[in-house]
Amino acid sequence: MEQHAPPRRVTILDVARHAQVSKTTVSKVLRNEYGASPAMREKVRRAIAELGYRPNAAARGLRGQTYTIGVMLPDIRNPFFPDVVDGVTDWFKETDYQVLMGPGCNGEEAEARVTEAMVDRGMDGLILVAPVSRRSHLERIAQLVPTVVVGRHGHSAHYDTVVDDDHTGAALVVDHLADLGHRHIAHIEHLETDPARLAEMPNTQRAQGYRQAMHRRGLGDLVDVVSTTYTQEGGYLGIQQLLDRPRRPTAVFAGADIVAMGALDALAEAGLSVPQDISLAGYDNTSFAALRSISLTSVDQAGHATGSHAARLLHDRITDRRRPTAQVKLSPTLIPRRSTAAPTAPDRER
Repeated sequence: MEQHAPPRRVTILDVARHAQVSKTTVSKVLRNEYGASPAMREKVRRAIAELGYRPNAAARGLRGQTYTIGVMLPDIRNPFFPDVVDGVTDWFKETDYQVLMGPGCNGEEAEARVTEAMVDRGMDGLILVAPVSRRSHLERIAQLVPTVVVGRHGHSAHYDTVVDDDHTGAALVVDHLADLGHRHIAHIEHLETDPARLAEMPNTQRAQGYRQAMHRRGLGDLVDVVSTTYTQEGGYLGIQQLLDRPRRPTAVFAGADIVAMGALDALAEAGLSVPQDISLAGYDNTSFAALRSISLTSVDQAGHATGSHAARLLHDRITDRRRPTAQVKLSPTLIPRRSTAAPTAPDRER
C-alpha cells in the first residue's frame, strides 16, 4: 500500500511568501508590534487564515514566551471552579495567550505532577486554584514561573493571591439562619489534616467564621461540627452523622455547594424535606444552587471575578517579575433562596 508523507507544517516563511511581504513583517504582526501598516497587517492575517498557519509554541518558547497559561484545578467535578475558569479565559481572550487546564485531583502528588509538567512545557504563567501543596512547593514553583494562587490565605513574597473573605462569608450564613429563628445550626467542614497549611485553607476560615458567629449570637454551647470532605460524598456522610445525634439540628451550613448536593441526597433518603424539616445553606453560589428545583441559599464568592483578578495579576507578574506581590480579597454576599426558612416549631435549647 502506498504511504503518504504527513502534510508539512506551514511556516512563517510560507506566510510571508503568500502575503508577498517580508518575514520580519509577518513576525511584527504576530507579535502585535509597531512597524506594520494596517494594509500589511490585513494581508498577513488573510494569508494566515488561507494557509491555516499556527505558531509553533516550542519555537516561541525558545525565544522566551509560549503564550500559554496553565490553570490547575483541584477537582473538575466541583461546579464552582468553571466560574473561576470563565473569569480567567474571558480576561485573556483579547490577548495572544491560550489558557490550558490540568486536574490536581485534590492530592499533593498529583498536583505536583501537573504543576511541574506545566513548568516543563514552558508555560508563561500558572494559576493554581485551591492548591493543597505545601507553601514551600508553591514558592518553588513561583520562583520558576510567574504564579497566582487562588483560595489560599496568607501572603507570600513569591506569588500573588486572590481569596474570598471566607470568615465573613460563614458568618453571613449563621446570621441568616439565626435571624430566621434557628439555634441548632450545624456545620459540615472539610477535615484538614496538615497543620502546616491549616490556617491558609478556606475550609479552615469558614469553620472558624461559623464558630465565632455562633458565639457572637449567644449560641456557643450549640456549636455542632462534623468533619468530612468538600465533596458530594462528604455532604452525604455529614448529614448521616448529624442525623445520628441525640437531637438533630434544624439547620445545616454546608461548607460548599458540592457538599450541599450530597447533603440533599442524604436528607431525601432519610425522608426529610428542605426546608420544612431542616434548612440547608451552601457556599459558592454555583449554577447548581440557582436551579429552581434546588433553590439553595448560598454565599456568592464571585467566581468569575476571582478568575478575572487572577488573570490580571498574572499578566502583571509576567510583565514585571520584580514588582511586589499583591493580594486581592473579595467580599462575599449571601443569596437567600427557598432552602432556608424559619423552623416549623420554635427551636429551643437542649
